[in-house]
Amino acid sequence: MPPKQQISKAAKAAAAMAGGKKSKKKWSKKSHKDKAQHAVILDQEKYDRIMKEVPTFRYVSVSVLVERLKLGGSMARVALRDLEAKGIIKPVSKHSKQAIYTRATASE
Repeated sequence: MPPKQQISKAAKAAAAMAGGKKSKKKWSKKSHKDKAQHAVILDQEKYDRIMKEVPTFRYVSVSVLVERLKLGGSMARVALRDLEAKGIIKPVSKHSKQAIYTRATASE
């Protein structure tokens, strides 16, 4: 085995400085869900759409209205109370956190 070569202090320092130029690790960006742009003000167009489509739904809840009609949650709760008062939908289960309705059929 050949003898090790002696390296000067300056050469060691230069080698150490050259090795530290690696860029820092970039954390991978996770795909994020876009923020939903749901309506928070009830205009005539949304009201007409609610009155036309909701009576055809078999299962009606706040989450269904938010998902299908792109309404805000508070507006969906108000719409459900209004539809129930008009007799368009009837309650299946009412709870402080989740209300479930179904369409009111003509035979009932």
